[in-house]
Amino acid sequence: MSVIEAVDKGKGSRMQLNKSLSNTAQWVKLNVGGTCFMTTKTTLCRDPNSFLCRLCSEESDLISDMDETGAYMIDRDPTYFSPILNYLRHGKLVLNKNLAEEGVLEEAEFYNITELINIVKERILQRDKKLCSEQVKKHTYRVLQCHEDELTWMISTMSDEWKFEQLVNIGSKYNYGNYDQAEFLCVVSREEGVADSPKTESTDKAKELQQRASRM
Repeated sequence: MSVIEAVDKGKGSRMQLNKSLSNTAQWVKLNVGGTCFMTTKTTLCRDPNSFLCRLCSEESDLISDMDETGAYMIDRDPTYFSPILNYLRHGKLVLNKNLAEEGVLEEAEFYNITELINIVKERILQRDKKLCSEQVKKHTYRVLQCHEDELTWMISTMSDEWKFEQLVNIGSKYNYGNYDQAEFLCVVSREEGVADSPKTESTDKAKELQQRASRM
């Protein structure tokens, strides 16, 4: 082997060793509540103002114990740390259905990850709005006027969603042959979600008609 070949080989070995050491220095081990996580400094420093970035920084002002393997020890719930770490890895919040948004928010605030805090708060807001629209119901009233001979037909053909509330006899102003045919106000109602009923009759108007009819 020539001197030049030996020198080149030595340089190659040193470069490979330096690259290996550099890659090793990039990896960080975390012991969160007894569970070990492996990640990189690049991932942890996605938010430069976060607790995790400051923890692994060479100029860190944080003091943290390490276990026997050299992992930083953090006394937090490892179950909720997984979505935190995955968010730092790929920028998306993916939650297991058994995890509560409030739990993730608590961890995001502890680790001081500002962008994630805003995302979780918005998700909680949208979730609560959806639950509210599904649970809160209101009554829609209708007042139907009919003749006596139409009453049975009208009630029998009423759809299942409508509930009979009140029947008011309002008399008649019309003569049919030798007798007066009675007229009725039939008050019906139905329950519907606020979000599903943009066009509904006024409840106040329906009640006003009921009161007016009862005085006749």
